[in-house]
This record gives sequence, structure tokens and C-alpha cells, in this order.
Amino acid sequence: MTTINETPLGTLDAEGRLMSPVFKGATAKAGHFGFRGAIALKFAQQYSDEARPPEIKLDQVMTLVKAGEPTIPFLTGVALSLEHLKLLCEVLGDKLSPTGKYFFFAGNLDISKRYQIAYGGATFWVLPLEEATVYNEILELFGIERNDLKKLDTAGKLVAVAEAAAEFNDKFPEISFEEGLKIMGPIKVPENRPV
Repeated sequence: MTTINETPLGTLDAEGRLMSPVFKGATAKAGHFGFRGAIALKFAQQYSDEARPPEIKLDQVMTLVKAGEPTIPFLTGVALSLEHLKLLCEVLGDKLSPTGKYFFFAGNLDISKRYQIAYGGATFWVLPLEEATVYNEILELFGIERNDLKKLDTAGKLVAVAEAAAEFNDKFPEISFEEGLKIMGPIKVPENRPV
């Protein structure tokens, strides 16, 4: 049975960055470990022993990693701002691969725009997230029929999505991270946000 410490997610877990797991465990695909949840990108300042939510995080994360491999081959999630791509790259560092498939949904990107941005030694497909979830958007992007996944458990769905990501090679307009920052809109404050 593959454990998280055999994968590049082990150090993130040890740092307390893997949060709110919907799934966190070995999958039926031999040697593979999956995670669905959130990744803390910037921790809030702690006072005594109180637990505080992170200041900035990547939400609705889906990733599948292989034991013994140093890099993450597939990752997707949503952040409030395209600017947080920089934080993600700082947190992941050498866990990113030039051949990895990374899909970054930015809450402040025009809904009609899609880009490819090279940053941190990796290439990101950068997309807007309108009303839907990352899961729904990624199924649509990869052309996966929901009915094909109905009989699978959470781990099985994660494996199916990661395998589809490995085959994905669509090209989006290429821009630099700096160009992206110039065209992004203001951060949208989520409704019903707890105070």
C-alpha cells in the first residue's frame, strides 16, 4: 500500500499544507497516491495555539502522484487570483516538472480567456472558473462523460481525470506571468463569506 511519505506530497503533508481532504490515500492504480482537498499557500499568523485558516490557499485541488517520483505529474485547483500562481510555485518548488500537466483556475480571469503561462520551471494551463466546480470544468476540458465515471469511487474518478490530463495537449495563447497580472481583474469576494 502506497503511503504519502513515499510521494512528493509527503513534505506538504508534514508542513500541514494539505487541508480539508475529500480524499487522501492510495488508489487502485498501483503505486499511486491521490489527494482532493485544498493546499495552504500562505499561512495566517498564529497566536498561541489557536488554529487559523490559511490566508491564501488553492481550493478544489485534485492531484495524483506516484511513489518514488520526485515531481507531481498532475495538479489542478482554483485560487482567488492569478497572482497566487507565484505562491503555488514557491510552495511546490522542485516538485513541479517541465512535463507536468498543471491546470490553474483563477477567480479573477475574464471568463472568455484561457492562457498558457510558463512559470517556476513548469507550464500552466490557466483558465477562468465561472459558476461551476473545478471537477466539472476539468471533465468538460478533457471531454470526459460524467456517466463514464458514475460507477467509480472518488479515488477511481481521480485516476481517470489524471490519466485524461496526461493525454491533454491543447494549446492556449502563451503569455508571461507578468502579462497575466496586467490583464487580470479584481479579486471577486466570494458570497456568504464568513467574517
